[in-house]
Amino acid sequence: MEFLITNELAILRWVHILSMVYWLGGEWGVFQTSYHVTNRNLDLAERRRHMETAYRIDILARTGIVLLLPLGLHMGKLYGFVPVLEGAGVWWMWLFFLIWLAMTWTAFIKRETDLGIAVTRTEEFLRYPLILTLFTLVVLAYNGSGPIVSGEGTYWYPTKMGLYAFALIIGLFLRVVMRRWTVRFRILAERDDPAQEAALEREIAQARIAAYIYWITIASICFLGSVKPF
Repeated sequence: MEFLITNELAILRWVHILSMVYWLGGEWGVFQTSYHVTNRNLDLAERRRHMETAYRIDILARTGIVLLLPLGLHMGKLYGFVPVLEGAGVWWMWLFFLIWLAMTWTAFIKRETDLGIAVTRTEEFLRYPLILTLFTLVVLAYNGSGPIVSGEGTYWYPTKMGLYAFALIIGLFLRVVMRRWTVRFRILAERDDPAQEAALEREIAQARIAAYIYWITIASICFLGSVKPF
């Protein structure tokens, strides 16, 4: 226990880096696999196997993106940026995000069922107030108020939080696309449906454009956390 207390910040930073790696690497894996998911020259069974692979890769990215925020807030508490988390506050914060992580894994494990789709929809819906809250905190921090303490030389922290919120918006769109994969492949398993094929190709083409913006945003978050330029 003494080791954990002494090295609390270093351990959090280590897990934070791992989460970022899995987030970025996982999204690249899903991006590459999506080409096979929409390839009409492959039979449906093989395309579904690639979809399964994409889901198995994506759960690492989803885990990483969920963990990044509580890890960042916890480190922010240690830096003195989030004093509201002193005492029991940090444990309530972790409880909230562990419930979110449990929902994420439930949606993954039950992804081929109606329950999985329902949990995915709920998890997606809960992102909206979270995104709004994060943007509000960023604005308040820049105005010198709110629970995030920031000033000259530490504005990188709320800026990083704002970029994370923007990444959640992109991730929300990508999650919707992947959820629709399950529904569309259910229909394609029953019958040939050109409309479903066209929608699948259109949505993944849009998701690939979003993915490039996603990676630039992730790289920017990494830069701010490492360089702390302002």
